[in-house]
Amino acid sequence: MADDIMLKHEDLVNELKTYLGNAKFDLIFKSKTAGLTKPEQFLMKMEMSRLSQPVARFVDLRGLVTGQVKPYEHNGKQHFMDDTAIEVFEKALKQHGEYTLAVYEAVMNTENNHRVLQKQAAEKSELQELENNLNTEVIKFASYESRREERMNYSIKVTIDYKDKKNIAASTSDISLSGCKVKLATRYSIKKGELIAMRLVGLEQDFELGLKNGIQYEVVAVENISREFNHIRLKRTYVENNNSFDKFLESFIHGNKRRYKVNLDNTLDAVVSKGYEQYYIPRVTSLYVFLSKKEEQYYPSLSLTTENNIFIQRYFTDEQRSPRLYNILNHQRITQLLTQITAVKEDYLYTFTHISSGKIYYYSATRTELNNNPKLRDLFLGFGSQKESWQCFKIQIMPSHPDDSFIPLSLPNSAGENIEKLNKPPSPRVKGLIKDVKYIVVLTNIGNKAEQENYKQLTFDKALVNQLKHFGHAKHKTPPYLDIVPLEYVNLRSHKRYLYKTPVSVTINDEVFNGYTRDFSVMGLQLECEQPATFKKGDIVLLAFPELQKITKKHKLSELKYEVMAISKSFTTINLKANRIADLPHAGVTFFTQLIEGNKDKLKVSEEAPKVEGLSTALRNMVTKSVCQFPLYLHKEAAHFKTGAIGYGLYASPMHVILQNFGLLSNKTDFSSILTEEQIINVITPNIKDRSRQDAPLAFTLAINFDPRKGSIEEAIVSQCALGEDYSSFYKQISKGITSQLIFVMRLYISRTGRPDTDYLSNELKYVSQYAMHKAKDLEEALWAVAGVGDVVDITEEALSHLELKKEQVAQMSRRKLIWLNRLR
Repeated sequence: MADDIMLKHEDLVNELKTYLGNAKFDLIFKSKTAGLTKPEQFLMKMEMSRLSQPVARFVDLRGLVTGQVKPYEHNGKQHFMDDTAIEVFEKALKQHGEYTLAVYEAVMNTENNHRVLQKQAAEKSELQELENNLNTEVIKFASYESRREERMNYSIKVTIDYKDKKNIAASTSDISLSGCKVKLATRYSIKKGELIAMRLVGLEQDFELGLKNGIQYEVVAVENISREFNHIRLKRTYVENNNSFDKFLESFIHGNKRRYKVNLDNTLDAVVSKGYEQYYIPRVTSLYVFLSKKEEQYYPSLSLTTENNIFIQRYFTDEQRSPRLYNILNHQRITQLLTQITAVKEDYLYTFTHISSGKIYYYSATRTELNNNPKLRDLFLGFGSQKESWQCFKIQIMPSHPDDSFIPLSLPNSAGENIEKLNKPPSPRVKGLIKDVKYIVVLTNIGNKAEQENYKQLTFDKALVNQLKHFGHAKHKTPPYLDIVPLEYVNLRSHKRYLYKTPVSVTINDEVFNGYTRDFSVMGLQLECEQPATFKKGDIVLLAFPELQKITKKHKLSELKYEVMAISKSFTTINLKANRIADLPHAGVTFFTQLIEGNKDKLKVSEEAPKVEGLSTALRNMVTKSVCQFPLYLHKEAAHFKTGAIGYGLYASPMHVILQNFGLLSNKTDFSSILTEEQIINVITPNIKDRSRQDAPLAFTLAINFDPRKGSIEEAIVSQCALGEDYSSFYKQISKGITSQLIFVMRLYISRTGRPDTDYLSNELKYVSQYAMHKAKDLEEALWAVAGVGDVVDITEEALSHLELKKEQVAQMSRRKLIWLNRLR
């Protein structure tokens, strides 16, 4: 029992040992053990008393340590210790004031003791075995650092002076003009922030450096690399002001960097992180909106759009093509959301539109607003859900700062001619546009038809419909300006798209839909229908271009077969591809080819140059530094996929917290308890294997029952995964765990990927290949292995409200979950 308690509080015991001998030990002990029970405090006190007892034992380390043992006399008694043990002995004597049991045990547990080494070897073997089972990479977003100068891997002998110790032998691992990393024996206790003097004795043998007192450095970090050695990271203080030495060292590094290789650690980490980031941001289905603050008022000033989230921006655009997000994300609503105590403010947003006299009017409410106004809750949900425009969004708000807009390359300016130019911060114009940004809003469309049908069943008094004006948004005569910024990333389309508007009619099964083209290419086009389409992805439709037919007699521009490739959630924006049979000519392809060739100087390319150079990159960087979702990467393995990596942004999602609870959020993790191999093979693989990068993300739903009382993640989790947005099949699992477990319902959006955007990484990859071609090749192969990218969004609160569960049990579970999540965050 006593041993169990000592083991349970091992860290506290070790901390208290460091205070033994302190005149105020009793006060410290009382403070540190205040949270323990009386029996635990008693046992802890007995242990401290035991360690404080004077002893007469002599120390004999002959054959027990790796060091050279020699006689050592203390108080007339001869001991046999090596240099490491002697240093520990003297330090412990100074702390405790006399030779106590604590001193004896400290000497018998030095790092080079064979018994200690065997124990460490066993623990290391155990850890290695655990790590071998962790086959999923953890990618920490925007965690890479930039170096001001190149650092060369170069080992030379040095000596170090610090405090009262002189001429301590050490060696460098790498060196730059303003810093270095030194390999130093662990018996020398050097702490962060201390100043040392270092002599480059290995260089002084061949060069006259003129450094009688050495060079002063400050300790930046101490990293343990083995039982016997630490790496001490150092930066120069430049107190010497020795220009001749600075020039010599700079010249020496530049002249020898190809011979001794440049340290690539920073760059390798950056390429991996940035490579995964460039897959994720363009594939997210959430819209990023940037909130600025001016004259004490919050307002949306910018939004970052991609081909996957543009439908949200279009949904909030009225008949005059004016963005209406300034109504939806108004100051009052944002202020109310910001009162939440969590780092990421979350809620659910319900919206619908009403058309009157050709004008579109928006109505919206958050779940919190509706709960605070129960008399109008069922009226809003019941009436609004009758509308075709009904939508439900997950809204998340997190802090952002203009400084986040600058992520320099991981390369120093000295690495190449154009690096300094690329490492420049955003332009004054870009800074002016983002200078007032305070928050990023993430809007994710999570509603589905089943939930809408559920809301339709609510009863409400139709006589009260006029009271919905409480949730309505009036139009401004001069609406505030919202800058819509398309995300710039690699163009993965086979053919350039050209902006062009011309009438088009779509026929399927004798039903005709009228609309107009938004853009076209040789092989396909995007069109906007005047009414929602009833056809679906994969259908073959017949197109006719009445206005274009007037300019050609050579080509018949009617009954042209096109395949539907994608349809927006509003069912009005359609992507089509020419339906060709083998290599037979297609009149549409032939016509558009000739049209493009003959009018390239007149047609406007869809991927036009950005309105403000560098603004897209700045916003992308701000998003990257504030990721709050759970990025998921699938790698192709034989005929199916596997979880190859997960992303980890600044803000942890619930699944990050679960992994963290079991120590699974370091460099590698095991995600198989949450998304099992069986689920990937049987549910995900069959549904995404034949999809292309151009296809919209496919939605899956994941339900997790989590028991935080279990000791391993395998025991703690029961999960189910299903294609689509319907979670009714999870009812049995959820209802079983609602009273004793924590429930998570997640929406998982998965896209197939195209080739990696190596242009985004080109400078770092080129730099790596100069010094380690094989490493650059390995990095590219790792990025090409990514076959799918997913985004996981927590929809628990909305989902549980649509299942037949007792409200009180759901509320109690939610409170338990909130306490548990915030305990670890």
